Amino acid sequence: MSHDIAIVGAGMAGASLAAAIGSRARVILLEAEDMPGRHATGRSAAFWSETYGGPAVQPLTTASGATLRDGGYLTPLGSLHVGRAEDSAQIERLLGDFAGSGVDLSPVDPATRIPGLRPEWVRGIWEPSCAYIDVAALHADYLAAARGAGAVLRTDAALVAAERRDGLWHLETRAGPVEARILVDAAGAWADEVARIAGAAPVGITPYRRTMMQLRTDPPAPSGLPHVIDINGRFYFKPEAGGRLWLTPHDETPSIPCDIAPEEWDVAVAIDRLEKVVDWRVAAVERRWAGLRSFAPDRAPVYGFDAKVPGFFWCAGQGGFGIQTAPAASRMAAALLLGQGDMPGGVDAARYAAARFSR
Repeated sequence: MSHDIAIVGAGMAGASLAAAIGSRARVILLEAEDMPGRHATGRSAAFWSETYGGPAVQPLTTASGATLRDGGYLTPLGSLHVGRAEDSAQIERLLGDFAGSGVDLSPVDPATRIPGLRPEWVRGIWEPSCAYIDVAALHADYLAAARGAGAVLRTDAALVAAERRDGLWHLETRAGPVEARILVDAAGAWADEVARIAGAAPVGITPYRRTMMQLRTDPPAPSGLPHVIDINGRFYFKPEAGGRLWLTPHDETPSIPCDIAPEEWDVAVAIDRLEKVVDWRVAAVERRWAGLRSFAPDRAPVYGFDAKVPGFFWCAGQGGFGIQTAPAASRMAAALLLGQGDMPGGVDAARYAAARFSR
């Protein structure tokens, strides 16, 4: 059976796009693993922040907010950007970057919101809209919506070869052959590899390791603690159930696409940075994991048809913000892909076009 669209990757990017396409086209999702969401989607730090990813990403995040809130995927959290006196320029830059964007940011004394904060951390910016996001429910609902609209999900179906003949992609996968008019690259860390298989020039999607851990602290993470992020991007932490804390050193170590694992050095660095911010004692590291965050060279996501290879569509480079932008990004991508449908308000699709990398 021939399909209209074959989407390589059934993580958040591929699943949300398939759901946004709905019944307007015959879609097949090709997932390399035995189940969708094993990599970036399943290892998300699970928060929604309008400033995360910077001004280039914020329109997609903001445009996704209503859908996520109305769907019950968000739980209020709040985010506190913290710095020392010598970080004042970075604090002012954050305020300037989002001036006029509609994102609510205000200077605060961070000591009023973080018990045990060490005295040198005197600068703070409060971002009240930041929220927990139920990643598992969102991903599952997108997959269910896609299936309900007729999409086919094929697992253990890594792409092996791709050839375009007479306006049709002839794909070889680990699960057998597939034919489709359009091939969508939503393969996350493997996006450039999929492009090479299809004969498209890679755009420079680079995977980076991000380390996360769950800690038990003494005293336990305080009730009402917000998401706390260093203005210089060297750590963030957020509370979890049972008084636990999720912490990252905000590392970005280039990696090959793989089933990434954490490094003990990064865990130690994160704990050292935390102990320089608060006077809590780390009683135990209960869990540690790592994920790959994949970026294009300019750090903005890539959506749109390839400039040189007909029928090849990019849906890649979502970095660490692919989940929080999924509602708006998938709607935008579906409109570009099908040549029909409304764009999300406040989003300029040209900013994310794959053609910006054509040579």
